[in-house]
Amino acid sequence: MEIASVIVDVPTKQTDRSFDYLIPEQWRGVIQPGMRVIVPFGPRNIQGFVCELKAESEFKKLREIIEPMDLEPVLNPELLELGSWLTENTLCFKIFSYQVMLPAALKAKYEKKVKLASKFTAADLPLQLQPYFKHADSLNWEDALKNNIVPQLQREAAKGHLEALYYVKERVKKRQRKYVRPAVTRDKLIEEMERMPVNAEKQRQILQYFSDNYQKIEVRKLVSDVQTSTSTVKSLIGKKLLTEFNMEVYRDPFEHRTFERTKPLPLTEAQQSAIGPILNAIEQDQHEVFLLYGVTGSGKTEIYLQSIQEVIEKGQEAIVLVPEISLTPQMVSRFKGRFGDLVAVLHSGLSAGEKYDEWRKIQRKEVKVAVGARSAIFAPFENIGIIIIDEEHETSYKQEEMPRYHAKDVAVERAITYNCPVVLGSATPSLESFARAQKKVYHLLSLPNRMNNQALPSVEIIDMREELREGNRSMFSRKLFELLKDRIEKKQQSVLFLNKRGHSSFVMCRDCGYVVNCPNCDISLTYHRVNEQMKCHYCGYENIVPKHCPECNSEYIRYFGTGTQKVEEELGKILPEARVIRMDVDTTGRKGSHERLLTDFKDGKADILLGTQMIAKGLDFPNITLVGVLSADTMLHLPDFRASEKTFQLLTQVSGRAGRHQLPGEVIIQTYTPEHYSIELAGHHDYDQFYQREMMMRKTHHYPPFYYLSLITVSHEELIKVVSATEKIVSYVRTQVSNMAVVLGPAASPIPRINNRYRYQCLIKYKREPNLTKTLKTILDQYQKDTKSGLQVSIDVNPFILM
Repeated sequence: MEIASVIVDVPTKQTDRSFDYLIPEQWRGVIQPGMRVIVPFGPRNIQGFVCELKAESEFKKLREIIEPMDLEPVLNPELLELGSWLTENTLCFKIFSYQVMLPAALKAKYEKKVKLASKFTAADLPLQLQPYFKHADSLNWEDALKNNIVPQLQREAAKGHLEALYYVKERVKKRQRKYVRPAVTRDKLIEEMERMPVNAEKQRQILQYFSDNYQKIEVRKLVSDVQTSTSTVKSLIGKKLLTEFNMEVYRDPFEHRTFERTKPLPLTEAQQSAIGPILNAIEQDQHEVFLLYGVTGSGKTEIYLQSIQEVIEKGQEAIVLVPEISLTPQMVSRFKGRFGDLVAVLHSGLSAGEKYDEWRKIQRKEVKVAVGARSAIFAPFENIGIIIIDEEHETSYKQEEMPRYHAKDVAVERAITYNCPVVLGSATPSLESFARAQKKVYHLLSLPNRMNNQALPSVEIIDMREELREGNRSMFSRKLFELLKDRIEKKQQSVLFLNKRGHSSFVMCRDCGYVVNCPNCDISLTYHRVNEQMKCHYCGYENIVPKHCPECNSEYIRYFGTGTQKVEEELGKILPEARVIRMDVDTTGRKGSHERLLTDFKDGKADILLGTQMIAKGLDFPNITLVGVLSADTMLHLPDFRASEKTFQLLTQVSGRAGRHQLPGEVIIQTYTPEHYSIELAGHHDYDQFYQREMMMRKTHHYPPFYYLSLITVSHEELIKVVSATEKIVSYVRTQVSNMAVVLGPAASPIPRINNRYRYQCLIKYKREPNLTKTLKTILDQYQKDTKSGLQVSIDVNPFILM
């Protein structure tokens, strides 16, 4: 096997295939499929993934691999296969599907240098360039740019005196710590100790320490145990009694926390009948998809934990996905408490180095369970026994950039390979999953009641239009205000939830109605009070708030919308005695702050927890007896066919935070559209009725789960080009699909311009179109060849965001 097929790190249509390279003599037997290598490609050296080894190639002249980047493969054979499946199913380049499986620290960075060509010295260069090459034969590209000498370098390169080289640079540094160990025998240590002069007391203590514990120890620990200094340790190293060496240690994001070990809890009858079929599938090595549909607080997590226990006892591994937002310290400690060091946690709060170390624990088989957000589905296990997706309805399981995969689809694909069950858990399953369960494609398991038959909280829906009519201009209804006051007196806790998605504070003139928009995107700027600025959340444009309206010069220009800070201010006015913890992007930006705020709340340091999306799930505190939703309907008005589903799910989730223990809970939902069925039914916790109503709507309008969707988005800086290209695409699609498919478009996107690029789209709704993947591929190939025109075409199969 002397030839390697390599997928190179150049994401274009022309390079989306493997290239053959010769394996040099010294690397034969070392290079294996799944390793990253550095290969020459055109004039530069780049990274690539070896996808197979073979004995011969159809090409005569092959270039050689420069060197391997890994000691062992970073992708196992199953993940290499999965890469091909991803490429096919999400219509992306293969290089993207391999890179998405690796932690960020392993994504290569390239460094460019200018080097003297062989046979030449600095003296062969013009005088002004000589100093740069006097002491070294190469110069960093950054330095060349800084010193403005690029044109001169290019002239010399044209003469053949210089050449440009690309180096692939690893981003990650393995963390090293200093250790010492005895350099002589134990008897020799004792002998030396007795010889020590009286004033060398500390050195004698260290030798005593090593004669008692004849093994390596970290220098920091030694210094603190013997209460000495590093200089004392160094003098013993100088006397050749101890040797010092570096050893790699993992960065442990949880090193300062101890987790109390927990034991499995006895299961209720409902839990037992739900876990039975899962344990059966684990035992029989059977692939099956279970939908665990249980109301909030019905004990789904315990079912996950006991199923994983079973898998570990069989010697297999488990992957658990939870939405990024509910990867709360609480969730982590539940898994760490039950399985201790067998758990690796992957989430966005970790640094690149910490993520890399957690990933390596999995790769080195040091752990059995990976808990993480979306990308943890690619954990490099090789003997998976169960995959669990909690809150399976969450849209964050769908990746919005290439490769546009849905974690649920990847989970099912991997589970088929390993013949193991997939468990999807939710109190409000997505319509697609519930419909599959109804059709017996998924196996439905129900937990209709809360643990200890605790009652679900009572929900009251308050019409804010009535409040306005009766002269209440506050953002709190009178009922909510009374209950907040009551809870503070009773020393109980409340949660206030502000639904911010699709609803931001914008700046508007009260006289003429002018709204300040972003100059590069067709969308209003969002007001940020911290630095009195307006920002565009799409392209990053920033500006200060104008004093007068640019249209009519009126000074009545104000921001509208309620942000968390505004709510906090108002609370301070009407309930000055309340202690409030605010959780939003501004207060949880720093590492560990999320956890700190929740711990403070748990310890009773505040009466009210005020927050956005991030407090809707996963919180389980005994003292919360009131939940207030300040604005239930902000999402209902988005141009998205899933708007009512998302509203229903969110309200049900938030309500589920109240009264989870001994004390009964109450929920107040404030809204301007109380008659909408998603709000009304969330008030009754009636998922089944909601499912019936929503399915009727979806059927009438040809939406999932009755139809599949594919969305083609075209963008360009010139409007005419976008429209004509979209028209061409739409008419081509119409000729290729059956008359059962519905092709909509060309139409402007709901956000018609982002970053000065106009956006048009075409939506395809279909049931069975065997030819569609090929058609979409042809479109992509056609437009990716033509990179000069600046036209961008992206295709999302089963899109979650139609904006």
